[in-house]
Amino acid sequence: MIFSTRSTYGIRAMIYLAKKQGRGSVALTQISKDEKISLKYLERLFSRLKKAGLVKSEMGAAGGYKLAQSASKINIYDMTKALEGKLNPFHCSNKNKKIFCTNDCWCQAAKVLVKVEQAINATLKDIKLDQLL
Repeated sequence: MIFSTRSTYGIRAMIYLAKKQGRGSVALTQISKDEKISLKYLERLFSRLKKAGLVKSEMGAAGGYKLAQSASKINIYDMTKALEGKLNPFHCSNKNKKIFCTNDCWCQAAKVLVKVEQAINATLKDIKLDQLL
């Protein structure tokens, strides 16, 4: 599975927030500067993370973003799903584990593809944000 920059940058930004947890909100400009990620890109990423309920924003002079819950409760699967959308590592499978190929069949590779997909998703669900600090 190849993660796009949405996931890699999003995970980096979430780790940054986790390190600052309990110290108030963090401005995206600060994350952008410290992590060397485009502010415009971060704004798009945080829009997705907020919509997924992983971060919350605070307005005002001391405003910014913070984790919506403890870092020990946020897993990499939920972050990646929020950032990437569909989490099917294979182009021919859907969320119901059904395999579709150009032949519109259940091919012999299906058993392998489904097992690999399940293992990837289980691993991402097992890794909590606090484990990355």
